[in-house]
Amino acid sequence: MKKIIAALLLLALLTTATACSSASASSVPSAAPAPAENVTKAAESAPADAPKYDNVTVKLGIMGASDETVWDPIVAEFAGKGVKIEYVFFTDYTQPNAALDAGDIDLNSFQHYAYLNNEKDKFGYQIDAIGDTLITALNLYSKKVSGVDEIPEGGKIAIPNDAVNGGRALTVLQAAGLLKIKEGAAVPYTVADIAENPKNIEIVEVDASQTASLLPDVDAAIINGGYALDAGLSPINDSIFFDDPSYYTTNSYVNVIAARTADKDNELYQEIVKAYQTDRTKEIYANDFQGLYIAAWDRQ
Repeated sequence: MKKIIAALLLLALLTTATACSSASASSVPSAAPAPAENVTKAAESAPADAPKYDNVTVKLGIMGASDETVWDPIVAEFAGKGVKIEYVFFTDYTQPNAALDAGDIDLNSFQHYAYLNNEKDKFGYQIDAIGDTLITALNLYSKKVSGVDEIPEGGKIAIPNDAVNGGRALTVLQAAGLLKIKEGAAVPYTVADIAENPKNIEIVEVDASQTASLLPDVDAAIINGGYALDAGLSPINDSIFFDDPSYYTTNSYVNVIAARTADKDNELYQEIVKAYQTDRTKEIYANDFQGLYIAAWDRQ
């Protein structure tokens, strides 16, 4: 009898040990690889602010400190995307397009279409505009009147005497209603292209650097933005008539961001253009440059 009881106790102990062993094994996490769909979901849940690019450098050709003011916020934005926009400074306008064509830089931002197209025709550069930026304001100023309608019959208006700025000045005066250019006249306009001059305005052509100094002697003057600032004039506060990209029949005077022709559709470069063409940039134009620069990418 004792042998039977001992055998039964041994059997019970063996059964209990086997059950415990099975329970422990089932509670251990599986070391098998996670299903593919779980890996996909993990990738999709990566932080939204993770860098999009892996330590990419874009060399940008610019002319000076004023360009840095406009570009610095864009540089900071792309640093967070894994892109270093590196400034390459030039002091001569003949250099940035040559450097871009040669591959020494990736983008440049300093010129308008007229200059770019002339450089391409002259040197055969394989470069193109990939985005519009600004025009430099060529406003009408006066020390004698506070509005265009106050300019007297036979009044004098000074304008720059070089072809590019003189032609732009006549465009601005036409927009102000002071004269009318003959239809079909070639750009840039000249004084000989004036078809109507209802107030018999006398156009005084002088070197662009002298237009501001002539303000005491004329009724008004078209003054380049930089010269206006140098003379203590605010493009926003002191102009009696404002320049605007919509006045021009061509984009000749619109500044651009340029790239090599082979890279004009580059996704990153297009993102940089979009980052430039924002209200943030317009605010910099207004606040830091007193309206010297006018956004041209959304001109009508």
